[in-house]
Amino acid sequence: MKILIVEDEKLLADSIKTLLEDKGYEADAVYDGESGVDYAETGVYDLLILDVMMPKLNGYQVAKKLRQIHLSTPILMLTAKSDLMDRVEGLNSGADYYLTKPFDSLELLACVSALLRRQGSEVDELKFGNTSLELGSGSLICNENELRLSAKEFEVMRMLMQSKDKNLSKEAILSKVWGYDSDAVENHVEVYVGFLRKKLKSIGSDVNIVAARRLGYHLELEE
Repeated sequence: MKILIVEDEKLLADSIKTLLEDKGYEADAVYDGESGVDYAETGVYDLLILDVMMPKLNGYQVAKKLRQIHLSTPILMLTAKSDLMDRVEGLNSGADYYLTKPFDSLELLACVSALLRRQGSEVDELKFGNTSLELGSGSLICNENELRLSAKEFEVMRMLMQSKDKNLSKEAILSKVWGYDSDAVENHVEVYVGFLRKKLKSIGSDVNIVAARRLGYHLELEE
């Protein structure tokens, strides 16, 4: 699971990052709202931890921008403001949960776990056209045909299914599936997309993985 921390107090952001990494999560930290939007828009994160009071864009503005582009990633909002109307504004902006500073590390971890667990339990499969990706088994299913994917094929296909007709960059796929520290290059993405195209065709899927020059890949249905 990959988590983005958007918090202008660098010491706090880095301490949260360390806490999450110690618990086995992958985590990145950025220190202003504009960077938060830029990172979150890549679609590689499973959860956003978002401060309210930040330079450039505050947390409410960040959440609204992300929801406007239909990014459904869960948002845990952090703030020193504890008034009811502040909490209401945060939730109305698109946050899924609101945690008031100061907070205990165990409370933060419990919130993170609950939001990630809720996200996983609400979605058992992803669908596009006549094809579904079963998340539990990692299988592509079309009518009576079913095909188990390898781990990396599954992760690439899941990102494409989540993005649907919205372009997904090769860089985003690389960072999510292979990791920032990997030696993998864009050709790896192209190879796995090739594998997936063949497997979709073999099960009679009407889903096409379309390459958009300099923009990445998106899904389209055969006419």
